[in-house]
Amino acid sequence: MIEIKDKKFIPFIDSDQLDERVKELGSEISRDFKGTQPVIIGVLNGAFMFLSDLSKSISIPVEISFVKISSYEGENSTGSVKQLFGLEADIENREVIIVEDIVDTGLSMSHLMGMIRDKKPKNIHIVTLLHKPEALQKEITLDYIGFNIPNKFVVGYGLDYDGFGRNLAQIYQLKTD
Repeated sequence: MIEIKDKKFIPFIDSDQLDERVKELGSEISRDFKGTQPVIIGVLNGAFMFLSDLSKSISIPVEISFVKISSYEGENSTGSVKQLFGLEADIENREVIIVEDIVDTGLSMSHLMGMIRDKKPKNIHIVTLLHKPEALQKEITLDYIGFNIPNKFVVGYGLDYDGFGRNLAQIYQLKTD
């Protein structure tokens, strides 16, 4: 068990499980996009560790860019999305792969999809490390899912609690008593 600020967290997904699944996702993406040069868009801040490891597991040429959006304060979604800074890569008529740390309500991803569609990509694909099906409020097609998880708050491997915990090598779940 670890403590971050005022909360206690218990181990949930260890670093070996993460490493194995990320490599599998990289192989799937390499196979599915063979012969193309997709643009990978990492959603900051949470996806930075996942995208770093994932990109090393992709064997085809890719361009990597980033966007930063936010809909969380503490451990709860605010229900609104703020675009903090945007996409710099030219994605018109290109295969786009969005890399997200977690899809729970779907509100952030829905907002981001609209922003990216406006730039006229050929196709948009989504890869998420974690998915909370029980929390989904917007219907979103996820092309690659690392792990389906229950609707519990998690930290580590890029995910945070008020800015803390991103540096943890594994994923922890909020301890509830």
